Amino acid sequence: MSLINLDRQKSVWESIAEGLAALLAPIRNNGGIILALLALYVIWGSTYLGIRFAIESFPPFLMASIRFLIAGGLLYGFLRMRGEPAPTRAQWIGSGIVGALLLGGGNGGVTFAEQWVSSGLAAVWIATMPLWAAFFGGLLGRWPSRWEWLGMALGFIGVGLLNFESNLRANPLGAAALTIATITWALGSVWSQQLSLPKGMMSSAAQMLIGSAVLFTLSLITGERLMGIPTIRSMSAILYLVTFGSLIAFSSYAYLLRRVRPALATSYAYVNPIVAVGLGVALAGERISGIGLLAMMVVLCGVGLVVLKRK
Repeated sequence: MSLINLDRQKSVWESIAEGLAALLAPIRNNGGIILALLALYVIWGSTYLGIRFAIESFPPFLMASIRFLIAGGLLYGFLRMRGEPAPTRAQWIGSGIVGALLLGGGNGGVTFAEQWVSSGLAAVWIATMPLWAAFFGGLLGRWPSRWEWLGMALGFIGVGLLNFESNLRANPLGAAALTIATITWALGSVWSQQLSLPKGMMSSAAQMLIGSAVLFTLSLITGERLMGIPTIRSMSAILYLVTFGSLIAFSSYAYLLRRVRPALATSYAYVNPIVAVGLGVALAGERISGIGLLAMMVVLCGVGLVVLKRK
């Protein structure tokens, strides 16, 4: 009788072990994707505040150029020392297009806008990026469904509500910069899947190096220059942006774009605003009005419809 009970107990534990293995299989098989998504959700949400601190002492385009030059240079040098091949001519061209759109237009626009717009509101505005990505995906042959059109409409209504925020209404240049940033980031994300790019992390390194060159050119055109000795807080913010925002988070984004559909890769857009608004209120004394909160909810609902439908 005891042997029968022992066998039954063994069978139960074996069943539990098999069940746990089945539950953990998706995590084990998709561990890299899950970690990359978490990096985007949390780290990129914090970079909006990091940008605000960094441009206290640095002009926006110059700061962004320095950030990506350091991150791209370190990553490129490390990969070459490991024996990774240099990008081909076609891959440099592809990386140039994506880097100019994502980093020159996208990140550069956000950094420029944060001279006047709070980090939380900037994150909410950029949350509409998947809506533009859905639109550009349609131009490439995959038009949104009825629910995706509804999500896009909600998102743009949310952007309209954001214009009632005082610091956006008083700074149309900041609103324009955020609009350009959102459009160029979405276009670069969708177009990247049609271009010849280097394999692995070399793609991120090449994009950051070219993005840095584009941002430095914008800095020269706009006549930017340092006005004094940078503060410790600004220098620390740049270090954080280089390490976490660029080397870890941007590389995670490039990794996701190669492995999952754009809708999932861009799903960070409806998590980042919550992180950014919370950090801005807690650490920088930023405020967001009731209209701003309503706009954020409308934007996130719209983005959620698009992303969930496309998943």
